[in-house]
Parts: sequence; C-alpha cells; structure tokens
Amino acid sequence: MTKWAEEIDIDNVLPEYPRPQMVRGEWLNLNGLWDYAIRKMGKAEFSKYDGKILVPFPLESALSGVKKPLKPEETLWYRRTFTIPSDWQGQRILLHFGAVDWKTNVWVNGQHVGEHTGGYYPFTFEISEYLGDENNEIVVSVWDPTDSCGQERGKQALSPGGIFYTAVSGIWQTVWLEPGPKVYIKSHRLTPDLDNEKVSISIEIDGANKGLLYEATVSEGNNIVTSGRSRIDATLELKVPKPKLWRPDFPFLYDIKIELINGETVIDRIGSYFGMRKYSIGRDRQGIKRLFVNNRPLFQNGILDQGYWPDGLYTAPTDEALKFDL
Repeated sequence: MTKWAEEIDIDNVLPEYPRPQMVRGEWLNLNGLWDYAIRKMGKAEFSKYDGKILVPFPLESALSGVKKPLKPEETLWYRRTFTIPSDWQGQRILLHFGAVDWKTNVWVNGQHVGEHTGGYYPFTFEISEYLGDENNEIVVSVWDPTDSCGQERGKQALSPGGIFYTAVSGIWQTVWLEPGPKVYIKSHRLTPDLDNEKVSISIEIDGANKGLLYEATVSEGNNIVTSGRSRIDATLELKVPKPKLWRPDFPFLYDIKIELINGETVIDRIGSYFGMRKYSIGRDRQGIKRLFVNNRPLFQNGILDQGYWPDGLYTAPTDEALKFDL
C-alpha cells in the first residue's frame, strides 16, 4: 500500500468533482462500498452477494478490498442503493460512469437502462423514468476478458509477466449522479486560435431547442476578458486580446462560463477552462522537423511512467497522490 491509502475515507472516496472541464453546481458521489459478486456468465439471478467492494477501485486491486482476478468466463456484479435529493424532483437525473473495464450493463430498480462497451471512456444514462420516490437500486454487470478477446487493454494481462501487468476489471473511475433541466448542455468544444487571438466555442444540447441561444463569458480571475452570444447551432468566436499563453512551464488557463438561454432566462449553466496555445510541426534553425508549441520548438525528453499504482492499479488512491506523481 502507498502512504495515501491511509487517507481514504470509505464514506467519501475520491470526493473531488469528477468532470472539471464541464462543471455544474449539484452532483451526488456514488463512490464507496458496494455489494459485489463474481458469477459464471449467464447466471444473472442470485440471492446473495459475495461481500463488499470499494468503488471505484478495480476488482484486482488491494484498495478494492477484494483483490481477485476476473476470468473470461465470469461476470462481475455490483449493487448499491441511493436516494435522490428532494430538491432534484422534476429534473432529469443523469447517471455517470467515469470508466468501467470492459463491457457494462446497468439496471435501475430492476429495469435495464443501458449498455456500454470499452474500458477507457466515460458514459452516461438518463435514469429519470426508472426512479422511485425514496430508495433506489443500481445493479451493474461487467464482463472483461482482458487479453483473451482482442479488446483495447493497454498492458493488462490475465497472466502478468515481462512488460505486461495485472488486469483491471470493473469500475475504476468515479460513479456519480447529476440533475439537469429538461433541456441541457450535453457537451461543448473549445478551440483556441493563438495566431488570431480568439477562441471558438460550440455546444451540443439534449432536448427541444427551438429558439434557444447560448452565452459564453471568458474570465481571468474575477475580471471578464470577453463575452458573446450565439444560436445553439452556430460556432461562437470570441476575441482574446493579448492572450496569456499556456506553455508547459507556465500552464495558464482561462475560465469560461457557458449559459443556455431561453428568452432572457438561463436554463442551464456550465463552467470550464481552456489554454491559449498552439501545437504545430516546424523546422528548427538546423532545418530539422520539431514539435512547436506557440510557434517555438519544444525540446522533449520522453520519460515512461506506466501509470500503475501498487494499491489501486489504474486508480490513484487520492488526488494528492496524483499531484505527487506529477
């Protein structure tokens, strides 16, 4: 175990907001102790779970409390209950998974809400229609054949050795709930243009969108740098005069607020950030092709960090541990 393992609070595991590039004000962390069971594939009904697992640490990790392998012919099951905050009533409820390795199925209150395949991407299900008034149940199944199926797996192996390491199965990033309005910002894209001192913004929304606008405000600390409005189906370009540049030794970030507007009423709001920087390929003074950052060559010294934690495998025990590693 690393020294950070002792700092884990099982009632408040990885409490940091899990999506810093798209922040909303309210959310509910579902990390912590869940029921778990390992069963032969096809056995979907059973009366008793095997014990507790600490989410979001992989099944095979010491921090999960289980530290068992998952065989290709087996399925990993999770279960927990939750209660929706009373002030979320009437809103759309989104269930987010930061990452689950590998093929995932999710049920809420006995009803199948969705499936996802892939171990490295976040995914979301809207679960509003499946919820009860008070206690609700989530059940998750995961099948992960690792290196026996040809899936993307990094350096995972069922039989570790050489440059291949312990398999990572199941939930390994934060699970969380979020309320949203009937029409909400589903995603956004921020594209800096250093040469023209501007940033381009576009959004994708979920829900009826007739007549809606969005407004973006760029700030540096408490000072507004620029702002503007656009139709939701158009790209908004904002000038960033005399921008502070992002570079590896000075990673300056601008804050941005994006609001979805119906008439003059703000119906959704997210916060994000971006750096004014440019990547390109150019030739140095000797005519050799180099990576350029902000129109200048950048010397790179590649250091390999495998990214495996001795106690959490893919999942760092705390954010402080990640900071130390960096």
